[in-house]
Amino acid sequence: MNSTDNILKHPKALNPVEALASIRHEFGEHGGVNMSIESSTTFTAMHPDTLSEMFQGEKGPDKGGCFLYGRHFNPTVYHLSRQLAALEGTEAAYCTASGMSAISATLIQICNSGDHIVSANTVYGGTYALLHDLLPLKSGITTTLVDITDLGAVEAAIRPNTRVIFAESISNPTLRVANIPALGDIARRHGLKLVIDNTFSPLIFSPHQLGADVVVHSLTKFIGGASDHIAGAICADRSFIQELMDLHTGALMLLGPTMDPQVAFDVNLRIPHLPLRMTEHAKRAQLFAERLKAMGLCVNYPGLPDHPDHELFGALHCPDFGFGGVLTLDLGTREAANQLMEMLQNDFQFGHMAVSLGYFDTLMSCSGSTTSSEMTEEDKSVAGISTGLLRMSLGYTGTAEQRWRQLLLALTRLGFRENAPVGNLPLSLSGGTFP
Repeated sequence: MNSTDNILKHPKALNPVEALASIRHEFGEHGGVNMSIESSTTFTAMHPDTLSEMFQGEKGPDKGGCFLYGRHFNPTVYHLSRQLAALEGTEAAYCTASGMSAISATLIQICNSGDHIVSANTVYGGTYALLHDLLPLKSGITTTLVDITDLGAVEAAIRPNTRVIFAESISNPTLRVANIPALGDIARRHGLKLVIDNTFSPLIFSPHQLGADVVVHSLTKFIGGASDHIAGAICADRSFIQELMDLHTGALMLLGPTMDPQVAFDVNLRIPHLPLRMTEHAKRAQLFAERLKAMGLCVNYPGLPDHPDHELFGALHCPDFGFGGVLTLDLGTREAANQLMEMLQNDFQFGHMAVSLGYFDTLMSCSGSTTSSEMTEEDKSVAGISTGLLRMSLGYTGTAEQRWRQLLLALTRLGFRENAPVGNLPLSLSGGTFP
């Protein structure tokens, strides 16, 4: 079956930028254009019955505007959650202290002891450790890792006790694309929940509209945009968010990964320019990927026509925001990747040797020894994470040509440019003054 069979085009009913612009603007306490930071941990009720009604779930932020306690709901965090729900086209959302807390709470809420998860075999290393190590040890929840692009393998891995299919919209770090509509069909046929981590592709993909039940984010990355806050979000139907906040069995309520109101305020100010930033990240990644490809280097980027999921990506994404801001370059060995990163950072100020992504400067890391280091060597091999795989989250500081000259000179010094005749390169590669 062709990878684009039975998938939906990006739903025109949801334009995330228009949705964000349409939600109620939250003014500050004294009429300021920015919302206030509510730092209180507890909130006053005007009548004694109100407190008990809130504990019974009869009143709350969405039922009369009442707030009880900061671990439950905070006005500043609540407003940011409304923005995330608008971004993802869900009924509700809840912002958490980290992306991992969003993933953990979601899976613990859906699964009980002895249940089973089918997950993509290429996920962030922390997610892998949660599924592969912690959940089986502490709760008896087990996971089968599969190639999420092999729909037959996904369906074959489902057991009677399976409760969840989990995947990243764009896999970290191999950049494979999940066929969310097809995975949603499989999940619905078997009575499962489809959970999608959309950290790599806010605005680009709208997983809930494509068939996901729950969408999670690490807001630390592209949405935060400045690598200054750790934060996460869960976007889903209102009933699931209410389950997470249940006083007796709610994973968020009882585990308590509460977002700080100052963090919520800061992230709130980043969302209006998220579309501009995502566009610039993608433009630079596309440009660099095309030029690296022309050099004959082993570059992986969904925007390249030879990427295995290029057609699928094009059918699912919102074209305004391109093919994402991350590419990988396989240099064959960890030593070669480390040499390139060190030269780019220390000699040319091209970017930073650092994990994470979505920063305004370029971030570079060798995935196998960093963000995927939790995986066993066998699982890394199966997932296609080689020792020389260099992940680049392309920033947008400096001019594109300035940054390209820096990258090209470093590759030349290390002997990688010799693989491609200058005459076969785009004109902009074959000349210019290096810094």
